[in-house]
Amino acid sequence: MADPLSGSRSRIDAIDRQLLDLLAERGILVDEVLATKQREGLSIFDPAREQQKVDAFRVAAADRGLDQDWSEDFLRMVMSASRAMQSVGPQPSATAEPRCVLLVGGAGKMGTLYARLLTRSGHEVRILDRGDWPRAGELTAGLDAAIVMVPIRDTEQVIGELAPHLAAETVLCDFTSQKTGPLEAMLAAHPGPVLGLHPMHGPDVQNLTKQLLIVCPGRDADQGAWLLEQARLWGMRLSEIPAPQHDRTMNLIQGLRHFLALLHGSFLAECQLPPGEILRMSSPIYRAELMMTGRIFAQNAELYADIVFADDDRRQLLLDFLDHHTQLAELVRTDNKDGFIAVFAEVRDFFGDFADQALTESSYLIHRLADRFA
Repeated sequence: MADPLSGSRSRIDAIDRQLLDLLAERGILVDEVLATKQREGLSIFDPAREQQKVDAFRVAAADRGLDQDWSEDFLRMVMSASRAMQSVGPQPSATAEPRCVLLVGGAGKMGTLYARLLTRSGHEVRILDRGDWPRAGELTAGLDAAIVMVPIRDTEQVIGELAPHLAAETVLCDFTSQKTGPLEAMLAAHPGPVLGLHPMHGPDVQNLTKQLLIVCPGRDADQGAWLLEQARLWGMRLSEIPAPQHDRTMNLIQGLRHFLALLHGSFLAECQLPPGEILRMSSPIYRAELMMTGRIFAQNAELYADIVFADDDRRQLLLDFLDHHTQLAELVRTDNKDGFIAVFAEVRDFFGDFADQALTESSYLIHRLADRFA
């Protein structure tokens, strides 16, 4: 019997091929845009242009009877792919003349990422890693900037060993996830410009557009402005935050979050519940939670130990958390459902309007995750 859907399906297949052809043509135009951005020194990411595109696209979608949210998702995926394409080749430079940048500990994954981007922006990149210290004098000669990106436990020691080799005009920076100690160490060891930086991303990102770079001012900020402008040209978002405020917040964002992952993962192991078996019966939201836990254990244990045990303040926060956990456990031990509801209401009041925002954003992530991987 003839397939009653064959005609419609053939037409759909033809339209899908046309979409691919149009996307390929769009990619050619993206290359032309990138060439102009390089020539004019423009950022890879233009948030105003992107928002203008999104707003117009939603109106055009509504005019055609299409779902506006779905249409925006489609456009954002296309634009994300375009930014990724623009990040593969040469990048715009923040300076008229190339600068010389030393990456201390730059042989690792994060160093490799930034070395690639700096090189594509026309700058000279040097690497100083464990076996290179006998050449420290040679590698630090004529530097415009030195970025320390070693493990937290080694950062302040490396700063002390590096600083005597630096010229007074060299910008000294660090990429550590703790800022107060390293910033104080840099200010004490180096008389020149100092800048605390914390990239809020891992080394596995395809490009740096929309990635967050936290900036903690140290000394002579103007002399390091070119480095921050370079990050903006790569499409990064910059947020200037005092070091103490940064560290207090990171105790929660990083220290507590990674410790919670250890609690979750270790209890699953204690219960002998294999993740693959759990996934067979998981709702999309628990799948998302399990993936966020599991990704930690696909990475370096020493890295996360350094983060969790970064300093006394962070360890004390975790101990306070465990004490609070014990208090809540008493609700379970005494079968106190009313107490649970009362605590729930207090926390709900604390979250306020953010709870609705969290519901909206998490629902978006959950639906997309389920659609892609279910």
